[in-house]
Amino acid sequence: VTIINTGIGWHEARIPTIATSVPRGAYSWVTKKLRDENIVSVPLCATNRINAPTTIENILSSGSADLISMARPFLADGEIVKKSREGRHEDINTCIGCNQACLDHAFIGKTASCLVNPRACHETEIDITPNSVRAEDRLNIGVVGAGPAGMAFAHTAATIGHNVTLFDKSPEIGGQFNMAKRVPGKEEFHETIRYFNVQLRKLEKEGKLDIRLGTEVLYDDMDRLSSNSGDEKIDKWIIATGVDPRVPNIPGLDHPKVLSYIDVLRHKAKVGRKVAVIGAGGIGFDVSEYLLHHDDADDHDKSADEVNVDEFLTKWGVDKHNSDRGGLLPDEQIQIPPPHREIILMQRKKGKLGAGLGKTTGWIHRSELVRSKAVEMLPQVSYDRVDEDGNLHITVGSGDKKETRVLEVDNIILCAGQVSKKDLEKAAVDSGSDLAGKVFTIGGAYEAGELDAKRAIDMGTRLALKIKNDEVVPGKHSFTADIGAEEILYKKMMSVIR
Repeated sequence: VTIINTGIGWHEARIPTIATSVPRGAYSWVTKKLRDENIVSVPLCATNRINAPTTIENILSSGSADLISMARPFLADGEIVKKSREGRHEDINTCIGCNQACLDHAFIGKTASCLVNPRACHETEIDITPNSVRAEDRLNIGVVGAGPAGMAFAHTAATIGHNVTLFDKSPEIGGQFNMAKRVPGKEEFHETIRYFNVQLRKLEKEGKLDIRLGTEVLYDDMDRLSSNSGDEKIDKWIIATGVDPRVPNIPGLDHPKVLSYIDVLRHKAKVGRKVAVIGAGGIGFDVSEYLLHHDDADDHDKSADEVNVDEFLTKWGVDKHNSDRGGLLPDEQIQIPPPHREIILMQRKKGKLGAGLGKTTGWIHRSELVRSKAVEMLPQVSYDRVDEDGNLHITVGSGDKKETRVLEVDNIILCAGQVSKKDLEKAAVDSGSDLAGKVFTIGGAYEAGELDAKRAIDMGTRLALKIKNDEVVPGKHSFTADIGAEEILYKKMMSVIR
């Protein structure tokens, strides 16, 4: 034996070990303990949620390990070591530990890739070579919306040589990532915004990109800019305006106690102690997690480096002294922080809440809520009305098991899905002008889903590489990865098993 790699746990473990909710370097204390007690004489390698040069240096300089092992961070940025060596930490596209495009793909036979870097494992399909577009093929492109899809398109298009103007009515880039980063366990989302901000500002300094934040674009603006002559003319428009919350048809939703997830996560609306959450998809779980832990007296959004390792280990019952088998404390000794709110989380359909969450991370989100003992989960709910006092009347179950309830709550939070913001696309089509053939909708504006950043970034990146091609027209502008051999084999195996 020449080296021991101290990989901790796996998905069968009841403790999160590699998901984004695990603090950076949370298990480096294991290798430090082995080194301090001189248990082994060979070099020890620390692993698990180590994704940044600062974390690596802290582990090595503190004597916690001799070596560092990483995997997913190389999917996010294949040049992470080179950039670290050159002191270009801000240029690193940081792994956010989401598992959505790597492990979640691997477990269903798809080619592994990366949410923040769709080029990973698709390098022959996605070739982002700087200034590779010939001068005569370069376009002036307007991008409306600086969320994940818009940022990805603008970054790729400007890098390969197009002239891009990026608009957003918000004073900051990031779109809905600016809400996600506020959710406990998703602090790494700060890093994706930081990465794109650095890269886009560099392109702006090079004269390849014009960033116009705090600027709302209307149809008349698009029509005017498309009619200009010379360098000011926009040849094609990319609409990446995202989504709006879907408002369900429930009488009484105009009551002031009713809020949307955007009111809570973006606008920081004050929320009472007892809350009903309508919708138990990814957003419903995120909002519930946020409300459980959010203290209105401390509105600071933590960065990934500020997440406390000891608090995480204590909450999940990890015994650093290894006094009990498996390094786990007995249930009665686990100290879970007191919740800030009581929550009733509901969905219309039957079955387990959160069934559609990430394949390798969904169990963590469900467990967080269950272990808090402050969240009641209700499936098969019909929402009858909100009364004049702001109470929610519901019917649970069906047939003989049907039960009516009145939820006396301080607030009702709507997390009932999203609808695409297609106003600009519709206006262009309805105009009957040539502009309709120059408008390409991407991301959530193209297809509303569970705030699917993986699809949004991938779609924006792939379209940017093909936007100059004449055969790429609105309606035929969505491109996805080729089906890999492993996915074909997996499907054949599953068909036999079933």
